[in-house]
Amino acid sequence: MANYKPYRISSITEIHRLMELSRPQHPLISLVDLKGFRNHHDIDVVVLDLYVISMKRGCDNLIYGQQKYDFDEGLMGFTSPGQVLRGEKSGVPLHLEGWMLFIHPDFLWNTTLATKIKRYDYFGYATNEALFLSDKEELVIDDIVRNIRNEYHSNIDKFSQNIIISHLETLLNYAERFYQRQFITRKVTNHQIFSKAEEILTDYLNNEALLSQGLPSVQYMADRLNVSTKYLSSLLKQLVGQTTQQLIHEKLIDKAKEKLSTTEFSVSEIAYQLGFEHSQSFNKFFKQKTRQSPLEFRHAFN
Repeated sequence: MANYKPYRISSITEIHRLMELSRPQHPLISLVDLKGFRNHHDIDVVVLDLYVISMKRGCDNLIYGQQKYDFDEGLMGFTSPGQVLRGEKSGVPLHLEGWMLFIHPDFLWNTTLATKIKRYDYFGYATNEALFLSDKEELVIDDIVRNIRNEYHSNIDKFSQNIIISHLETLLNYAERFYQRQFITRKVTNHQIFSKAEEILTDYLNNEALLSQGLPSVQYMADRLNVSTKYLSSLLKQLVGQTTQQLIHEKLIDKAKEKLSTTEFSVSEIAYQLGFEHSQSFNKFFKQKTRQSPLEFRHAFN
């Protein structure tokens, strides 16, 4: 039986010890070469109090959602402190190449990335939402990482942190650009997710789930679509210029307009049917989204 006891890593030294590596050259950042690496530990669940950026190659059997990924060379992943990582033992030996960059949050303190790093949504994406790089994109990333590696292996001085931070910010900006490309190249899959999201919302609103469960949450939508909340919002922004929350509100407004224009229910009755405890809350929500009160909309429509 697998041992699912979480193993917490809070420092660069601890991750080096776990991976049976030599002592790190910097106490707050480390760039690890994966070539030849083998995991000899029976640890299934790890919680890292570090930022981790990785590039892996040689992952032939990886599946992206319901399909094999379409770029063979580089697979990039991003995790933020506190995320739980689970490993799966397939019985097939991995022949990985690539690297892993471990960054302690203290390394970012008092730099431009200290708060900006939280704006990169892909640090909250799930494993099957990794970034798949083309050959050309991989060369761009490799050049940046080569600069980080050179600086990491140089003597630490007062310029080291700022230089590495500058390269790191460039890497993250390119990753954001390449994710936007991925949304475009996976257009069919992404439109299928969007269509499914609309279908889920329509069924939810038509089955009167609002009365018993209230408005569907972003987490509910992501769970039903088998994606992470941040990935879903990023995808919808790319496709229709809306976040998941905005899409939910849009569909709720559409349902409200339908009831106001095709039924004789009072505004209070419609508010109740749509899951609002008080009609005043419904009035405020409707006017905020349409610049009309529910009664004004009904009169204008009629």
